[in-house]
Amino acid sequence: MSEESVPTGIGSALRSSSPRTPTARLGVAVVHDLVEAIVKGDVPPGDTLPPEEKLAQHFAVSRTVIRESVKRVEEKGLISVAPGRGTTVQPKTSWNVLDPVVLAVLLENDSSLGVLDEISVIRAALEGSMSAATAQHGTPEQIAQVTASLARMEESVEDPEVFPDADLDFHFLVMTLSGNELASSITKILFTRARQSARFVGNQSTDAFHLTLEEHRRVHDAIAAGDPVEAEAAMRAHILDAWRRRRFPTARER
Repeated sequence: MSEESVPTGIGSALRSSSPRTPTARLGVAVVHDLVEAIVKGDVPPGDTLPPEEKLAQHFAVSRTVIRESVKRVEEKGLISVAPGRGTTVQPKTSWNVLDPVVLAVLLENDSSLGVLDEISVIRAALEGSMSAATAQHGTPEQIAQVTASLARMEESVEDPEVFPDADLDFHFLVMTLSGNELASSITKILFTRARQSARFVGNQSTDAFHLTLEEHRRVHDAIAAGDPVEAEAAMRAHILDAWRRRRFPTARER
């Protein structure tokens, strides 16, 4: 297949990126670059990737590395490999967005903040539900753990190096105590990966920390009172309000 016969999007992406050397983490780097090309829309759904030989030449790796890398990308739901039809990019609805590489690349290219907006909505729903479960079923010993976690937030509210971790610990504790392992696992993946994005951290200040602390106190008080309705409402409101405070307007929104 000639260069001209390569689909325009992926061909442009390959020509504009710097070729990888054989020592550059090989398959890991190839998988990341292929995922990024698809996520960025350089090759749209329905288009096919270049043949194995051309990809191997570009990335300066063996065809075996390309074959394994393509397999990994297929496992993530971004492409489909079929004999005689090549490697076809799948619609976004087929992607495993909880996959660490896919989620990381989505966040890296989230200039519209749409992914982070969606994560906040998902977190609000799931963490709200888990807060209600903790309030409804929490034992005195578990409530004491939540109280101790809140105390650590109170102690560090003036310390920007410590407070964010105390905040994270509070959320993770409430999720764990809920007993909903699936919801907890999904939310922790989303939360942990989102926190690695500068866009998620956004506008932080000690004034914002004090507001965050007060919102956590309302969650704590509802859990301690055994009030699942208020616990759910307080956690939902906190997550959405905290994101609105941190969220910088995008260029299109200015």
